[in-house]
Amino acid sequence: EVQLVESGGGLVQPGGSLRLSCVASGFTFSNYAMGWFRQAPGRAREGVAAIDSAGRTMYADSVEGRFTISRDNAENTLYLQILSLKPEDTAMYYCAANRYMYVSDTLRPYRWAYWGQGTQVTSSS
Repeated sequence: EVQLVESGGGLVQPGGSLRLSCVASGFTFSNYAMGWFRQAPGRAREGVAAIDSAGRTMYADSVEGRFTISRDNAENTLYLQILSLKPEDTAMYYCAANRYMYVSDTLRPYRWAYWGQGTQVTSSS
C-alpha cells in the first residue's frame, strides 16, 4: 500500500523559512516522480514543485527562487525548502507521487496518482 506522510508545517512569520518532509512507503521511491502541491481555503489545489526520478525539477512561477524541492532516495524522503514565506503561501501542503513525470500539465493534480494527507503551513504575523 502506498503511503505518503508529510510533516514540518507550522506557523511562521512572513519572511521566515520552513522545510517540509514527506516520507514514502509501499513503492520503489527512487523510481517515482514526486511533487508538492498546496491548497488554500476556497481555492483549487495547485502544484508548486516536482522532481523526477533523475532529479530534474520543475517549479510554479509563483514560487520560483523561493522554494526548493529535493529528494533523498536512501531515506525514501521528499523535501520542500521554503524561504521568504509570504502570507499568500498559507495553505495545506500535500506530497504526491506518480510513476512518471509528464512533460505537459506536470503540476496539474490530475497527473498525480498518490497523495498524502497534508501538512498546514501558515505565514502570519
